[in-house]
Amino acid sequence: MGPQKESRPVSITATYTIPGMHVREHVVPVPLDWSDPGRGEIEVFFREITDPGRAHEDLPCLVYLQGGPGGKGPRPLAPDGWIGQALKTHRVVVMDQRGTGRSTRVDGRRMSAFATAEQGAHFLACFRADSIVADHEHVRRTVYGGRRWATIGQSYGGFLTLTYLSAAPEALRSCRVTGGLPGLDPSAAEVYRRTYPRVEAKNREFYRRYPQHVESAGRVADRLAAGDVRLPDGDALTVRRFQSLGIDLGMKPGYERMHYLLDEAFNGDELSATFLHQVLARTSYSDNPLFAALQESIYGHGPGATAWAAQAERPRHPAFAEDARPLLFTGEMIYPWMFEEIAELRPFRGAVELMAAREEWPPLYDPDRLAANEVPVAAAVYHDDMFVDAGLQLDTASRAGNVRCWITNEYEHDGISDPRVFDRLGEMIRDMGGEITGA
Repeated sequence: MGPQKESRPVSITATYTIPGMHVREHVVPVPLDWSDPGRGEIEVFFREITDPGRAHEDLPCLVYLQGGPGGKGPRPLAPDGWIGQALKTHRVVVMDQRGTGRSTRVDGRRMSAFATAEQGAHFLACFRADSIVADHEHVRRTVYGGRRWATIGQSYGGFLTLTYLSAAPEALRSCRVTGGLPGLDPSAAEVYRRTYPRVEAKNREFYRRYPQHVESAGRVADRLAAGDVRLPDGDALTVRRFQSLGIDLGMKPGYERMHYLLDEAFNGDELSATFLHQVLARTSYSDNPLFAALQESIYGHGPGATAWAAQAERPRHPAFAEDARPLLFTGEMIYPWMFEEIAELRPFRGAVELMAAREEWPPLYDPDRLAANEVPVAAAVYHDDMFVDAGLQLDTASRAGNVRCWITNEYEHDGISDPRVFDRLGEMIRDMGGEITGA
């Protein structure tokens, strides 16, 4: 839709042009707790991006639902990838999820301000998918006049998509999902039971490609086990923190990034400064602490505690032991020790312990409403996805109405970076009858 200058609230903070992209920045106040607005307000920040030559045209909106949890929106440098394709037909809306980026940020300093762990946990519970969807609905109604918009959800953005379809399907024209249809029923324990074998397979592939790193990764682990290795921020680097670098193995260039990291691990007999600085950058969570703090709570819906499911499952997979060789790296697993060993996460410790023990969560998905869904949903399901189990994704697709899946092993979890994925999903939506139009 067009700018609609007269009907917009006073929320525009900046307008500028990056070559090939016209950008408007907005800040909008929203309740911290949508179920209890009296608890105060926070702000959400979003960018609206258009082709500069079409900035005043009446274009439909496409909203990017960011991966995570705890992910801020992308900071595009050029009109390429999926954004370049989307700008041909849409006005693109990219929000920093509440608590991230330029939205009211939740970090260690913010968490340190709470007098008790209970207060911190009560606060963090306001940053789940239901609240993120409510923020988007508020923006749609107040900034964009309540017109339907389309979504594209990457990874956790697919979880948000299913929550959105459960809460407000009347808001949506169509939905693209890339690597992110959530299981509708599985507990966190079931999710991680399925995750460890997939992560082990990625490790085996890494060592198949780079057999020299069986020795080099083991050598790093042996040095860390001997103790007294400090990262540049003063944190001790342990074997288990080193293993957590494996989260990158689920991305297309992840094997190569790990290869080059290990390639320069040592300077003589000691770990190099280059290696230690890179490990800090990749494992500190300084840019996305909510990813760690909220990771398991995204699987909390209805009765039953998440109960540190990744930690509970790990002993059933002895190949991931710290002294096992070849050393296996872990994936998208968050462990309680992280909130002791990682400086940025320590202020979250008491709150996340209570979150893990919480016995009841509001449901995030409405199975009946999803079964009756009429909004066209096109989903890329990556057969070998390390992060989101393909079997669970297909089960969800079979239980939700008007969902079509493209199953492929051509991509890893970051397949959205290839514009062909965006185009293929668009073709699927067209073949399903096209987007829903009108109010």
